Amino acid sequence: MCGIALIVSGVRIELSSLLPDHNLPFPQYPHVHHTGFSIEDIKAALQRRGPDNLGTRKVYLELTSSSYADIEEEEEENPSSFCFSEKKNDCITSTYEVVQNDDSIVLNSVAELHFVGATLQLRGVDPVFQPLVDNLGNVLVYNGEIFGGLHIDRNSNDAECLMHALAKCCSCNWDEHETGCHCFEKGKISVTKLLSTIRGPWATIYWQDSSKTLWFGRDALGRRSLLVHWPTLDDPRLLLSSVSPLSPIKIISDSEVGDGIPDHDFWEELSCGIYSLKLDKLKLVGCLVGEVRRHDWIDPELNELIKWERTYVECKSYEINSLGVSDERAHHITKSTSANGTSSKLGVQMNCTAEHAKLCADSPGSLLNGATVHQATSLPAHRVLDALRESVARRSIINPILQATMGKSETGVRGKMVPVAVLFSGGLDSMILAALLDKCLEPCYEVDLLNVSFDEQFAPDRISARAGVKELQRISPLRRWNLVEIDADLSNLTSETEHVMSLINPSKTYMDLNIGIALWLAAGGDGWVDTGISNNFGQYCQRLKYKSDAKILLVGSGADEQCAGYSRHRTKYRMGGWLGLHEEMKLDMQRIWKRNLGRDDRCISDTGKEARFPFLDEDVIRTLLEIPLWEVANLDQPVGRGDKKILREVAQLLGLKEASCLPKRAIQFGSRIARESNRKNFGSNRAANQASAGSVRIHMPTNTNVAEPISPVSQ
Repeated sequence: MCGIALIVSGVRIELSSLLPDHNLPFPQYPHVHHTGFSIEDIKAALQRRGPDNLGTRKVYLELTSSSYADIEEEEEENPSSFCFSEKKNDCITSTYEVVQNDDSIVLNSVAELHFVGATLQLRGVDPVFQPLVDNLGNVLVYNGEIFGGLHIDRNSNDAECLMHALAKCCSCNWDEHETGCHCFEKGKISVTKLLSTIRGPWATIYWQDSSKTLWFGRDALGRRSLLVHWPTLDDPRLLLSSVSPLSPIKIISDSEVGDGIPDHDFWEELSCGIYSLKLDKLKLVGCLVGEVRRHDWIDPELNELIKWERTYVECKSYEINSLGVSDERAHHITKSTSANGTSSKLGVQMNCTAEHAKLCADSPGSLLNGATVHQATSLPAHRVLDALRESVARRSIINPILQATMGKSETGVRGKMVPVAVLFSGGLDSMILAALLDKCLEPCYEVDLLNVSFDEQFAPDRISARAGVKELQRISPLRRWNLVEIDADLSNLTSETEHVMSLINPSKTYMDLNIGIALWLAAGGDGWVDTGISNNFGQYCQRLKYKSDAKILLVGSGADEQCAGYSRHRTKYRMGGWLGLHEEMKLDMQRIWKRNLGRDDRCISDTGKEARFPFLDEDVIRTLLEIPLWEVANLDQPVGRGDKKILREVAQLLGLKEASCLPKRAIQFGSRIARESNRKNFGSNRAANQASAGSVRIHMPTNTNVAEPISPVSQ
């Protein structure tokens, strides 16, 4: 996991294509002092995400004399000094800071790009220092993993391989479907196409010097955080950052906002996609100008995933009955498409054919042959299991640089070998991830199961976690499972709460805060291990202080959205049938980047851990979309059976019989932080419900101060 950031100052940035009502502020010169976030603020916020190293790089942009006069000739390049290198393209000269500042260059520059990169390196052999700069003058900061699209061998680093590939890209700022560029005929591809081919989570900022173009963006699912501050009259700079620096908090209700109190948000989540800012001269004024442009994804498979259309959503009763299926069993998949019996209209045909229904009927465990998840498993479950196994395997490879640092202690004595941990509630999703991780890791490695509770041993997630460890020990008795019990008291977390508040920004509800605190504490891994539970042999039973050193954390995000795990999915199914359910699940997947993933990434990464999401692997998403909806979920059945039906069958295939029947519990309820938060902020759960606690927003003004970094608390 890494932290990346950029501050662009001195450029007049046009945003009309993205924000039609946006007022275009006039830029200030880069050396003018700004009252908003400084580069030091951002460095302090990013360093916790990338504890291995932190670096910065400045690019000074000057206008050559030809930019002030309408002439064809280009000036001779001035020789570079020992501490600066220069690249000239028409009217813009780029000067790269290498050793120390040169006041004359700083004062002569009209614009400045200031890159920041903090690195937690888990891949490669040799240490990598960001920002990366090549001999062409290109600059890259990258936060992500490449699991496909580009070849990354075991000894290579993702960022270095991406930098090498980007250097070969076309510099014409055209996409493949546009005319006007002949670079594609020479074997070059565009930056957009290259980034579209990457499989895995990423966020990046890239300066392509030959075209004087800034590229930035995040993957199509938004699995890595990237915040943006678009230029305003108050602060005309463009800022990008993985996380917001710490801000003071002020709580206001929605009604107060509606009564006219302004909501001065500085940051917003950058929408998933690829963006470019090509710089050019503004002749009469003598400054740089650029328009932010959003590019389409080039890869057709990726575009299909973004659309999130399922081939088979519902079956018509006449198609099922033609196969000789009884009306009683057919009812399971032919529920009315809406409450009043009318059909919803979709842009594509989604009714299954008789041939496909016959295939489903022949599948073991299909609803059509009367089997339940407790009696048999279906062919679709085997497909999902295979996809998930490959996804976990990709995310648990132990690369050389991680292997070299693992298990080291300050005394030099070889310690425990724990490369990967699981965010663990003992529920269905985390049990599946833990069981699959066991199949992917060599037996010599231990597995940390991180569980947070705000009610000690009485929280529902603590109870299910302890039961889950016993089930994991039953299916894999030779593995060392460390259940790390992280006990917390919300009343003692004042400074930690303020810190997490800055991490969830721009999210601002109590629900976001509760989830953020629980994730942050769990990812920190600072708790206790009960050897009577974690030691499968029942020896030396005692509760010992324990700190998880695992750098990789598997998280179950995306399972509920894709497999109908939320209670609102059941409501939508009752009201709108299969099509209503499909539309709600589609909405969840298309907004998961804004509602969940950015927030979760920021909270987990702040502890120096890298969150990986196996359920959001591109192949897993594709596999689930290819399976009929009625095989994914059957919401006519009770809670704990029909919701996430396909995953319950996967759990059975893994031997997790008890886990396959567990109901869904969100982390804020399973850990009981929501109950404690309601008591602290509203007096009681009842008062919180009456006050509509979920609508209370936590607002952060833009005049911020940075507090000293803190560590996850030890309980």
